[in-house]
Amino acid sequence: MYHLEEPASAYNLIEYFKIHQMNSRAVQEKGRGKGMINYTLTHPGLLAALAESGHGSQILLADANYPHNTGAPAAARRISLNLRPGLLTIDQILEVLIDAVPLEAAAVMAPPDGNWTEAVKGYESALGARVPITSHQRFDFYDAARSPNVAVVIASGDTRHYANLLLTIGVRPDGAA
Repeated sequence: MYHLEEPASAYNLIEYFKIHQMNSRAVQEKGRGKGMINYTLTHPGLLAALAESGHGSQILLADANYPHNTGAPAAARRISLNLRPGLLTIDQILEVLIDAVPLEAAAVMAPPDGNWTEAVKGYESALGARVPITSHQRFDFYDAARSPNVAVVIASGDTRHYANLLLTIGVRPDGAA
């Protein structure tokens, strides 16, 4: 049996959820219980990747035009959520991530005119004042996204230009369970 106190390797996390799923099915058969994971984020690979990340690790939410394989470090975990053009959008993914991990900073790719795109204005609204957003010109953003701190690359189906978002994981508040 795996316990949450064990190191959060991908294997341990997946095994934990398999056991939890089996236990949930047994409870459901008895008429008590609502499902396997009572949480907004249910993607096993993304759960494992986030569990393996820590304070200062970065998550790249890449739009459909971003070079997913060459635009990030080889060691970063790749999560493909680009089902079709327009699905999933970075906004949809961000909504789930905000609930899943503490965030301390964000960076975006600025278009040549330097103005924030509608996508970035949406990120600013979703993240609120608690998460500062900085902007980088295209090639500076590529350099930042290739940093060894990038632990997770999420390929989206977002077709908006300059929709890429680089998030930095913060710390959990004291006493948070």
